Amino acid sequence: MTDGLWGILYDSFWKILAAGIRVTIPLTIVAFLAGLLIALVTALVQYAKVPVLKQIARFYIWLIRGTPLLVQLAIIFYGLPVIGIHVDAFAAAAVGLSFCEGAYMAETLRGSLEAVDRGQSEAGYCIGLNFFQIMHHIVLPQAFRTAFPALSNSLISLVKDTSLAANITVVDMFMTTQRIAGRTYQFMPLYIEVAVVYLLFCSLITLVQRAIEKRLNRYQSQEAK
Repeated sequence: MTDGLWGILYDSFWKILAAGIRVTIPLTIVAFLAGLLIALVTALVQYAKVPVLKQIARFYIWLIRGTPLLVQLAIIFYGLPVIGIHVDAFAAAAVGLSFCEGAYMAETLRGSLEAVDRGQSEAGYCIGLNFFQIMHHIVLPQAFRTAFPALSNSLISLVKDTSLAANITVVDMFMTTQRIAGRTYQFMPLYIEVAVVYLLFCSLITLVQRAIEKRLNRYQSQEAK
């Protein structure tokens, strides 16, 4: 590499990192929390076998999982204005990512809920608890411990999926890299650099995930005793 290329990479690294902290990370957090809420409601509706709502939940999951995320983002950002609904690029990305992640995490949570012994719910009803109390005190804590590794993987995938928001003009890490590459014509080095930054973010999440999993495992071991 020449000194000029090293200079470009050094300068671009901080710009890409700044875009990550300013846009990519907030977008990831907003989409993950909103998606988790959507997933929880969708999973509970299916677990409780609520008439009509269960069919709506299954349709939502089928629709979202069967269509590309990029197409969903394009419909929200470019399609909705046709019918008079104008959405800011960041908001459109947050909505699209939330509903997409919500569909996948809903299936994770549904499986985790069904893995909890139904006998525990029946015991809760026997001592006078209602459905929401049973969910809050008995079923959900166990289900979330089971689902935690898969939910963490969803979070890591979401960090990477935010790069698709560049296609609807969100100035995230990937869009910032594209602009720098278009100006300097150093496409390969810059795309490798942004890949490294994504890898750094995902590696940090993985470290946090492992630390939490160790604590959960210790907690479960203490409960078993």
